[in-house]
Amino acid sequence: MLMSTELTNLTMHEASDLLDRGEVSSLELTRACLERIRSLEPQLNAFITLTGDLALVQAEAADLARKDGEPHSPLLGVPMALKDVLVTQGVRTTAGSKIIANFIPPYSGTVVQKLGSAGAVMLGKTNMDEFAMGSSNENSAYGSVRNPWDVQRVPGGSSGGSAVATASGEAFYTLGTDTGGSIRQPASLVGCVGLKPSYGRVSRYGLIAFASSLDQIGPLTRDVRDAALVLEAIAGHDPQDATSLDAPVPNYAAQLEGGVSGLRIGVAKEFFNEAVQPAVRAAVQAAIQKLEQLGATVVEVSLPHTDYALAAYYIIAPAEASANLARYDGVKYGLSVPADNITDSYMQTRQQGFGPEVKRRIMLGTYALSAGYYDAYYLKALKVRSLIKQDYEQAFAQVDLIAGPVAPTTAFRLGDKTDDPLAMYLNDVYSIPANLAGICGISVPCGFDEAGLPIGLQLQGPSLGEVNLLRAAYSYEQATDWHKRHPTIAGALRG
Repeated sequence: MLMSTELTNLTMHEASDLLDRGEVSSLELTRACLERIRSLEPQLNAFITLTGDLALVQAEAADLARKDGEPHSPLLGVPMALKDVLVTQGVRTTAGSKIIANFIPPYSGTVVQKLGSAGAVMLGKTNMDEFAMGSSNENSAYGSVRNPWDVQRVPGGSSGGSAVATASGEAFYTLGTDTGGSIRQPASLVGCVGLKPSYGRVSRYGLIAFASSLDQIGPLTRDVRDAALVLEAIAGHDPQDATSLDAPVPNYAAQLEGGVSGLRIGVAKEFFNEAVQPAVRAAVQAAIQKLEQLGATVVEVSLPHTDYALAAYYIIAPAEASANLARYDGVKYGLSVPADNITDSYMQTRQQGFGPEVKRRIMLGTYALSAGYYDAYYLKALKVRSLIKQDYEQAFAQVDLIAGPVAPTTAFRLGDKTDDPLAMYLNDVYSIPANLAGICGISVPCGFDEAGLPIGLQLQGPSLGEVNLLRAAYSYEQATDWHKRHPTIAGALRG
């Protein structure tokens, strides 16, 4: 019989195997996770809402479902958590904001429904940067999330709560969202696997929107096999999402073992500029060399418009955010601040309901879309986006995947960049281009810096190129042991 701390140390597929063999029950797994959450949350703050009672009910149902002998998903009975930007019927969904602090959705989004059909057990809703706007998880109305490797450092954002819950053993896997790197960057900073699927691969129905042409839902897991299994469960066409791709969903896990022999991996010189921390550069270059030793062919490629990606993103994303967030006006739902007239009520509601970063991006976006500036800013940014997409198309005509760092540095200290928005935005310089191009990307642990902080290798593939992406990530992971190392915050609890 495994101890509860040993149970929470498992990957999702290891836990699923134990369930299949009858060596553990879903109730035992769920209670172990809830115990760990109670132990660690005062230090980590990875959750906004806990659903312990619901989780126990779902776990009991999962245990009964296993007894009927029918074929089932590997996710059946395994506890997980959802970023609090995914609507869940009957469970508070805040998007990390005060403006919808008490929103109880009347329906669940498509990914939530799919996980429910697979028999997943929901532990709760994870903390995040407000409306997914941030790179450090310091923009939440519910307090900052802390990195389990060093609680004085950020976990990355905006899916920081999901990444921390996964890395620290509070949940076996989580879902996050990636608009400009918000799955991959926190995965890199806390040492777990973070997968951003191709745009349209996973339905966005039920995702509280930030930037609709960029947002994508994906898994944060402890290893690549788990990422493949979760992606297969949530991917697929959805008629309720007009941007959903009508393409068959492969059996991703079954194709992990193919190795990298014959794969051509491009190294974009634009991803190794002077901004890269020496330890990050060394770890990522060593990871690329390992892929070459495993049989991949490594060649240099160029993505010449990469330097313009950050500027284009911070026009397009705020412009879409200004439109999407216009619905929070204090009239239809959410926070409503009474005033002498409707205009003052509207202004006070948004003033008190939104945090500083959300206000900043709404103002940036409104300005970029305003008369006289639309052509100069927004239209030009769209043209740059087209050029970035063309860069990737040309590169993928030569190679199967592109490798590089996820972020320029490892986790920085809490508060270091909160007063300098531009410095904060630069954390996403290597992750943003994939969102602008609509392609897939993954972060896989590949080392640590001199302070013992995790580093992630980023692999990018063409749209719907997840099979090769996961295969290469898995091959690298199996040849190294970085993913087997765990945060030391739990000292006695997690050896």
